[in-house]
Amino acid sequence: MLLHLRIMTLALAVIIFASAGPPAFSAENPAIAARQRAEQKTFTDSEIIDGFFKTAFGAEFHLAGRVDRIRRYDGPVRVFAAGANRPDRKAQLAKVVADIGRRIQHLDIAMAPTIDDASIVVTLVRDRDLIPTVRRFYGEARAREIKNSLDPQCLSGFRKNERSEIEHSDVILTVDKGDFTFLDCTYEELLQSLGPINDTNSVPWTMFNDQVSMGFFDIYDQYLLNILYDPRVKAGMNVEEVKAVLPEVLPDVRAFVRKVNGLAE
Repeated sequence: MLLHLRIMTLALAVIIFASAGPPAFSAENPAIAARQRAEQKTFTDSEIIDGFFKTAFGAEFHLAGRVDRIRRYDGPVRVFAAGANRPDRKAQLAKVVADIGRRIQHLDIAMAPTIDDASIVVTLVRDRDLIPTVRRFYGEARAREIKNSLDPQCLSGFRKNERSEIEHSDVILTVDKGDFTFLDCTYEELLQSLGPINDTNSVPWTMFNDQVSMGFFDIYDQYLLNILYDPRVKAGMNVEEVKAVLPEVLPDVRAFVRKVNGLAE
């Protein structure tokens, strides 16, 4: 099991999103809209590749298994909202899932009708119930370690098989910290539950950086997730194997991200 934990900080990096079709919440949340207007949209190949290797390999909180291989789903992904009875948060979650599905070319992701149909279960909790829920999921010792070392606001983890294919993910989100915090956590934890679970403070453009808060699916991270879910990048690949296919993958990823976001050549 690999875990990612989101730590909310006061530093809100100005890394934002411009799109031909506006991101899911740009018109509804001024904080998100402001960040989208200032987003950096142009990156070199080396900047994209550096971020991909730093987030797709390794793990922020490692419980078991190898972390030197690509982890990803190999097949459709279905998401179910459980926990607190908050129809508003469940509607926001569904909108985030649909937005992610539009922006990752080779990923089939949608909401599931029942928990039995889900590969990702999102548990919604009140802030006061976060650590008790972590304790129920991972045990007393792990919950204490998580709280003492990271004091998270939300978290995600997944279980993978011996081929490094993700079989199931759990995401825990708090519902009572306001829309920006909820959306910021929802995008990050859902995306990390798809595989890139290693946070890094050395890449300033990614939401997988505890110093960065966005609340939307930014262009830089669209590059990373589209590389991860390109059919030529397979679960179980090591760094050298991924490097061998990137010259073919990256131009196609650039073309898709440019098209879906209405970016200039």
